[in-house]
Amino acid sequence: MTSTCFADTSAAALPLHFLDRDGYGAWRAAQPQAVAAWLDAQDFQPSPGCVALLPGEGGIRGAIVGVGDRLDPCSYAHAPTALPCGAWVPATGLPAAELAALQLGWGLGSYRFDRYKSGARAPARLRLAQLDDEAMDVLEATARVRDWVNTPTQDMGPDQLEAIARELAAEHGAQVEVVAGDELLAQNFPAIHAVGRASHRAPRLIELRWNNGAADSDAHPHLALVGKGVCFDTGGLDLKPADGMRNMKKDMGGAAHALALAGLVMARKLPVRLTLVVPAVENAVGPDAFRPGEVIATRAGVSVEIDNTDAEGRVILCDALTYAGERKPDLIVDFATLTGAARIALGPDLPALFANDDALANGWLAAGQDTRDPVWRMPLWRPYLRYLTSNIADLANAGSRMAGAVTAALYLERFVPAGTPWAHLDTYAWNDNSRPGRPAGGEALGLRSAWAMLKARYAG
Repeated sequence: MTSTCFADTSAAALPLHFLDRDGYGAWRAAQPQAVAAWLDAQDFQPSPGCVALLPGEGGIRGAIVGVGDRLDPCSYAHAPTALPCGAWVPATGLPAAELAALQLGWGLGSYRFDRYKSGARAPARLRLAQLDDEAMDVLEATARVRDWVNTPTQDMGPDQLEAIARELAAEHGAQVEVVAGDELLAQNFPAIHAVGRASHRAPRLIELRWNNGAADSDAHPHLALVGKGVCFDTGGLDLKPADGMRNMKKDMGGAAHALALAGLVMARKLPVRLTLVVPAVENAVGPDAFRPGEVIATRAGVSVEIDNTDAEGRVILCDALTYAGERKPDLIVDFATLTGAARIALGPDLPALFANDDALANGWLAAGQDTRDPVWRMPLWRPYLRYLTSNIADLANAGSRMAGAVTAALYLERFVPAGTPWAHLDTYAWNDNSRPGRPAGGEALGLRSAWAMLKARYAG
């Protein structure tokens, strides 16, 4: 991505003027008469999302990019495709925060998923005196989420998620252990096995561990990240309709967020000891598929009655959360494309945040405001545990259409150790249509704010 959307500092570049309505009048008054007349003839106003090319002798002498919120990366994301190919440079100096937003937004707007389809026009390139390393790492993490979620299931199964974890571990000096297939039963991950056993691709639990180069395992606070890795969700025997199944390659979006965030934590050398846990399965239909009405065991010793096989994400996460809790972390954060109810409540752009700790939740909410990557806190309303009552087991995995996102979070909380700060993000991981900086397809929603929250929490 850096080679296609950012220009070398030696490249010849045309100036870019980033203007809003408040600053446009004074800027226009200072321009040559021909430029002012050209803009007036078009009745140009620097509305957010617009671009105007400025004429000069023999061609273009620069351009205006209309912006709104200057700290929102997507305010700049229309420019790479709206401007002609070539290199462009800010006409005036910008504050560091605006430069970082510009750099990130330019990269987001330049993103293309071209693994199976090529030929798209190359984006215009941005020339900056110096690229911000952290912005580049955040951009890389975002692109990884998009790439992984966009990849069709035949090329993104449980084994590919394992390969991604191993690549990250090799890159950053981490260790990976994997428990797969029937070994899940031998090592007491029965819920993960139950959901994934019908697929020809073996279910597995993927664990990555990183200690930031410290010899002492207690040198840093312990962060646990957990991501739902359902690589395709048919709904199981409670089969989804065709339109509901169409985009279910994205049901590993939680794992994509957790893996990308783990890579970002390691790349930025956040002073933590990291454990990443990804339960990776395919919820398939087959002779051995788990059935409605079955009672399955879990690692925590809690029996679960299956009301609906399409509520499988929480079933694999309960084993993963239990395992993460056994490591006694200081914080557990999980990501999951868990419920349609969260999308009905908040729409596609706002991930639903649940947390058992107010300081943790408030830190993430504040980070969402600062990064323009918002999340919205939802209640862990414990009286709704009544909707997860089973007559024959300790817990039901579903049971009511009421408060679906809340009851799913309450189910997960049952498997988090008491007293351990925990946050759960129910994220869509998808854009239904294209907007500047937000192309249709896989999306990192809540990733940038999660990183900002963790950085504030651990790096001060």
